[in-house]
Amino acid sequence: MTRVALIAHDDEKPELIDLATEYDETLESFELIATGTTGKRVIEETGLDVERKASGPLGGDMMIGAEVAEGRIDAIIFLRDPLTAQPHEPDITALLRICDVHDTPLATTRTSAEYVLDGLRREHGQGSNN
Repeated sequence: MTRVALIAHDDEKPELIDLATEYDETLESFELIATGTTGKRVIEETGLDVERKASGPLGGDMMIGAEVAEGRIDAIIFLRDPLTAQPHEPDITALLRICDVHDTPLATTRTSAEYVLDGLRREHGQGSNN
């Protein structure tokens, strides 16, 4: 089954929830994992089934990165706040690097996330989301 990770910085969580709501039919056909707070919000606000890891600052980004290294993640949607410094920036940089090393699709903006989700949907023979 396709496994997709969902991550969002605090200011981007509403955007991720909106994206998840718009793509709920697509996302419900995938195995979803997320960092702690993001996963909690996605579950509460969309009803999607999400495996939660630790929050990003407590190692959640690294936990997802480990799954990328093990070949267990097919794509990551990581809506980042580019204007706010993050206390766990080294973990974020490591996650971005491991995605590059393992050629794992990584979307960091709403538009790129839509492209990744549309591509995964087409790859799995699903119809249009809209």
